[in-house]
Formats: sequence, C-alpha cells, structure tokens
Amino acid sequence: MCGIAGIFHPGTPKPVEPNRVLAMIAAQAHRGPDGDGIWTAPGVGLGHRRLSIIDLAGSPQPMSDGSLTITYNGEIYNFADLRAELTAKGAIFRTGGDTEVLLHGWRAWGPSMLDRLNGMFAFAIHDSQANTLFLARDRMGVKPLHYVELADGSLAFASELKGLLAHPQLRRVPDLGAVEDYLAFGYVPDDACIVAGVKKLAAGHFLLVERGRPVPQPRKWWDIDFSNRATGSAKALGEELVDRMRAGVRSRMVADVPLGAFLSGGVDSSAVVALMAEASPKAVRTCTIGFDEAGHDERAYADTVARRFATDHRERVVASGDFGLIDTLVASFDEPFADASALATYQVCALARESVTVALSGDGADEALAGYRRYKFQAAEERVRGLLPSHLRTEVFGTLGRFYPKADWAPRPLRAKSTLLALAQGGGEAYARSVGVTGPELRAQLFTGSARAQLGGYRAEDRYVATMANAPARDAIDRAQYADIKHWLPGDILTKVDRTSMAVGLEAREPLLDHRLIEFCATLPANMRLRRGEGKWLMKKAMEPYLPREILYRQKMGFVTPISAWFRGALAGEAVALAKSRTLGETGWFDMATIARIADEHRAGRAEHGRTLWQFVMLERSMKRVFG
Repeated sequence: MCGIAGIFHPGTPKPVEPNRVLAMIAAQAHRGPDGDGIWTAPGVGLGHRRLSIIDLAGSPQPMSDGSLTITYNGEIYNFADLRAELTAKGAIFRTGGDTEVLLHGWRAWGPSMLDRLNGMFAFAIHDSQANTLFLARDRMGVKPLHYVELADGSLAFASELKGLLAHPQLRRVPDLGAVEDYLAFGYVPDDACIVAGVKKLAAGHFLLVERGRPVPQPRKWWDIDFSNRATGSAKALGEELVDRMRAGVRSRMVADVPLGAFLSGGVDSSAVVALMAEASPKAVRTCTIGFDEAGHDERAYADTVARRFATDHRERVVASGDFGLIDTLVASFDEPFADASALATYQVCALARESVTVALSGDGADEALAGYRRYKFQAAEERVRGLLPSHLRTEVFGTLGRFYPKADWAPRPLRAKSTLLALAQGGGEAYARSVGVTGPELRAQLFTGSARAQLGGYRAEDRYVATMANAPARDAIDRAQYADIKHWLPGDILTKVDRTSMAVGLEAREPLLDHRLIEFCATLPANMRLRRGEGKWLMKKAMEPYLPREILYRQKMGFVTPISAWFRGALAGEAVALAKSRTLGETGWFDMATIARIADEHRAGRAEHGRTLWQFVMLERSMKRVFG
C-alpha cells in the first residue's frame, strides 16, 4: 500500500518544481514508510511513498519505461495472469511486481485495461507521446484519490487530502455543500470534499486529461447491476457463493510480508478466517479487541472461532472511549468523519500491525448480501407503501406521524412515530433518512438563514433519492443495496478502514469485495439475501459446514460506541464548548443558540442528540486543522 501525488499542466507544459511534489508525498509519509521517489518532465511531476508488500527489493516508483510513467497505490491480485498474457504478446518485464504489469497493460489495452484488473487501486499514468494523464480508481472505492484544478492552470492529485493541502496554491476555503452532506450522513461522500474545488475521483471512474484541452468530467468504467437474476437451487447457489468467497480470500493471501486477519467473531470476519485456514499451511494470525464494557465486548465469539481454526490469536482490551485518539483520527481523516467506530478500528489496526503488515477484513458482505437490519425495514415499509396511492399515503401516515409521541429510546419496530413518518415519504427519501445521522429538519435549525440561502435548496438526501431512482434494480432491497454500494461503502466503511490502517502502516484487504463476488451477489434472488428477516441468509446457510450456529446466527454487534453516554459524562464539557466555538461561529453558517440548545437537551436527558454532537466535535476539530 502506498501514497501517490502529482502535478500536471494541461495547457502550456510549465516546469514542475520537484520540491512541491516532494512536499505532497511527505505529507503522506505514513502511507509509505519504506521509501519514496519523484519523477518530473516538462509539464508533469509524479511522486510516490511506498509500503513494500510484493517484490520488496524491486518495483520502485514512480516507474517509467521511457514514454509511460506510473505512480500507483494498491494491489492487483491477478497480476500474475495478466503478466503471462502480456508476455505472450511480447512484453518484456524487468521486475516481479504488479506495477510494471499496469504499464504494459496500458500500452496494450489503454483504458479498457481496467476491466481486466482484479484489485484495489488508485493510479496515475503519464503518456509523454500522447501528452495525457490518466487517473483511475478501483470499482468499489477501496483506495482514495483526490484532485483539484489550481489557479496556475495545473491539475494536482493525491491519495489523501493532506497531500493537496501541502501545495501552496490550494485555496483553503470550506465547502458548505460538503458540510450539508457531512451533517446528513456523517461523512463527505464522493465526489465532494470539505475544501471547495477539491474533488474525489468516484469509485469505478477514470479521468483522462489531454494537453491542450480543458479537464473533462470523470467517466464511469464500472457499475453493478441488480436487474438480472441467477437461477438454481439454494444449495447450488450457496456452493457457488462459497467458491467465489474462497477465490477472493486466496487471491488476497499473496504477500511477501507477514499476513493475518481481523477477527471480531461476527459471521463475515469468521468466514474469511475459516477460508484462510483452509488455504494456509500454517496457523493464520488473527487479532481482536475487546472493550471494558460487557455489552460491547465480542471477544468470547472471536475466541470460539480462533480455537476452532487453531489460529495464532492476539487480543487486547481497550477503553471504548479513548478520547485521546480523537486528534489522531482528525489528523488521519483530514475531512470531518463522524463514524465513532473509527476509534475501535484504529485500535485493532494498531494491534494487527504489531505482528503483520497485511490484514484481511470481512468488510463488504453486509452491503452485498443485505446484512444490515435497515434492509429488512425498508423492504417491509415498501410493501406497505404499495398499498396506498402516494398522495393518500402522505396524508394518512404523515398526519398520524406528526401526532404520535416520539420515542427515540425504543427499538425501531416500536418507534411508531418514525415508522409512520417514513411511510409518508417515498422509498428513496425514507431510506436516505434511515442511513443518515442528522435529519433535514434539525439541519434546517442548525444552519443560519444565510447558510440555507447559500445552499439554494440543496439537500444531501437527494443523492440517495437520485441514486435509488436510477438504480439498475428490481426491488426495494436492490435499490437500497445499490445506493449503499455507491455512497455508504466508499464514503464511510472503506474510508474508515483505509485511513486507520494507513495511519499505522498496515495494508487492509477486503476479500468479500472481490468484484466477481459482488457481481454474483447482485444476481441472487432477494429472498436468498434476506429471508424472514435474516440478512445474508444464503451466506450463513452455505457457511454452516464451516462455522458454528452461535457465530452464524447471533445478533450483529459491530464496533458499538456509546456516544450518548459520552456526552452525558466524559464529553459533557465538549458539548458545552461547541456552542462557544469560534471555529464554527466565524463561518456564519451555524446557529450557535441551536447548538447550545441541543447540547443542553441531551445532557439533561430531554432528547437524544449524541450522534449530532459527535458530528460537531469532529467537524470543529477538522475545520480548525484544515482551515486554521
């Protein structure tokens, strides 16, 4: 795993100062502690920080073959097959790694090379003969890539925002639309950025910049299709599912450095460990963290799996509220990021790094196989919505919802108010709210009148609404999964894993996001993904020969963080301080009296605002770090 950066002049090929590229990669040194390099030519400069995983002594970057030069972050898991194919075409290789495969692949196939790649990647290829710069990002968005057009006409790019922040010409102006997105979802989604003018290259997209022409819009090179359906028995489809999971795991076990796995004791990470143990001639290295609060501790389940597969297992008990890590996370993420489970993810990455350089995770199965409980609710609500015309549904359920008492403390099925209000909305709107943090009504109160005017009617929920409306899908579950794969997965889950793992020099790999597996899962009938309220039904059924039922069918936990309790205890002072924050107040965007009110309501137990308060804590610290 690595960090990349570069500068390209699409107009006149002005000289690129090497020190600028050096500064951009130095800001990302944590992504590549094993070495660095830069390459410059008229009108272009590329930089690279390396974390050595394969071909440890060879494959230095940026790598050039004379006319093509690449800087690349990621892993191509089928590089050996591609190398053999290219060798048969006459390509001559000087190294044993995957970087050179990309160079020869580009020369042979151009942009269509992307369709042949199985991996996680973000890279830039400069072609001195065609005078082009090609930027590309992997299908799922595992690896990040930011870019910006600067005042001097150049285009700068970097793995992380901090790489661009190291460029002196970047104007550090906050983007209100990104703040709206962040308050809605807890992260800034593709292709937005907290710094105005900066964009993230979206997952499954590429950007081809030609000298002498304006920078174009990125082009989509991959999508997932939920509109087709596989046929076959549950047994046959389950066997194929496990075969594809096995292929994803085995392809990601190739490394020239110590390799292991995260093990929470949940079905996803346990399935990965089971398939690793099947393929490994020696004990798989696993690690888990436990919490000092019994209700949040999964160590007993992880121990069960570790014993079953005789893994070399490590565990550590940590405090669920290690607030000393907040500033570490802010520095790692650059943009505000409010998924508080990042605290635990950072800690398990740090534990893993003590014994391995590469760790496999179970991320991706929930999105691919309808594992989240919200899919169950969405499917049920859509069935009810279908019983009434939209105008009548809005009137009936909207009226009932407005008058029904609020009960945030109750389990969702018993929160009749939120259910009734959700039924009054369209499916896309209701689902966008269900995955959100701070709803549009409270956001309208938190923003000042001038901020609302500046937003011009823009609402973050409309991202989900539009995505679900245009999804290549058959039913409600398809549309919800499609939207999560496009927004939630790259924006929250994969951003969290990338930044926390890279912060400690660890490469995280996600075998359950192998695109061949994801594409197969999208063809499964909905009732094989979600059946009688059981998400990931087919996966659990197919893994019964491998894992005990108490692992397969236990209630999903994840890294649960008691945010509400924090703001009535250890972080109560932080909540009070938010209302007096100069960083927030000087933007002119926030109604500070409303922030004070929700902090007081939460502290007194009159309302539940813990997640919103956490958002503002992270937003304030991020803005202070990025904008001063």
